[in-house]
Amino acid sequence: MLRIHFTGDDLRRTRLAETADPFWEMVFSRHRLADPAPPATLRPWLAEMRRERHVLHRHERVVAALTPFGPYFPDFITPAEGLQGLDAGLQAILGTPRARLRHEMETLARTAALPGWGRRLAEGETATLMNLAATLRAYHAIAIEPYQDVIGAAIAAEVSRRRRDLAEGGADGLLRGLAPLMRWRPPLLEVEYDVDRDLHLDGRGLLLIPSYFCRRVPVALADPGLPPTLVYPIDRHSHWQTNRTESLVALLGATRATVLAAIDGGATTTQLAQRAATSPASVSRHTRVLRDAGLIETHRHGTAVLHVITPLGQTLLSSGR
Repeated sequence: MLRIHFTGDDLRRTRLAETADPFWEMVFSRHRLADPAPPATLRPWLAEMRRERHVLHRHERVVAALTPFGPYFPDFITPAEGLQGLDAGLQAILGTPRARLRHEMETLARTAALPGWGRRLAEGETATLMNLAATLRAYHAIAIEPYQDVIGAAIAAEVSRRRRDLAEGGADGLLRGLAPLMRWRPPLLEVEYDVDRDLHLDGRGLLLIPSYFCRRVPVALADPGLPPTLVYPIDRHSHWQTNRTESLVALLGATRATVLAAIDGGATTTQLAQRAATSPASVSRHTRVLRDAGLIETHRHGTAVLHVITPLGQTLLSSGR
């Protein structure tokens, strides 16, 4: 059991990531590749990965060596900068202090066998770090990037749902709404976990990151000194190609469906670009089509514009979930 201890300041500083983190998705997608009982909703993706096995295998082996099933994998492989994008996260990994690399790799060695290059990584050897960054980029290009529209649509729908909980009930409503994945018993958030652990937030708040490939239970960073982060699996029904999601994507297109889901609850053009992982210019084109179709309305507030979903758009979005 993981017990996360909140104060009033922690509740005020609890926040929800608005996009998937590519590094957490790489970790969990690799776990799904090795899962003896993967969810049926991921079978289309798994079939694609089997077809790519000849090019994926050598990259997957590296990811697997650093992120084994079990009680621990190094935190440096999922940097906080990952939410800013793949490039920012890779730069953070390349800049990991040697002392931290050594400590985290030594911790990993207590529960898993290190590959031959693991010792060189622990010493912060530049060439080994560069090879790791290149491998992660290659793995992402095969296993994550081609499916970004589907992942983004599912995450946008999840974030929309959680934003409503937050708007209606504050952080308390957000945390209560995460049941049954976790139990909010103020001031404790109780999470089913592989190890027994207490995490005291001490006024830092908690960052919640929804994950497409995470399964069964949420996962926290191992080091309590790092910014408190909890990654949790999204609703199974938001996963890969359910019939209703297929219909919505077929009707609107993957990116436009993502934009519509991301608007739910109201959003500016800049916010939509962040949530849908696309450019503001692309968002403007898609919102124009959605507005012309009567699915959204756009209101100007000073120098910003706010997009909101119409009843017709809400009906369409609800039918596609």
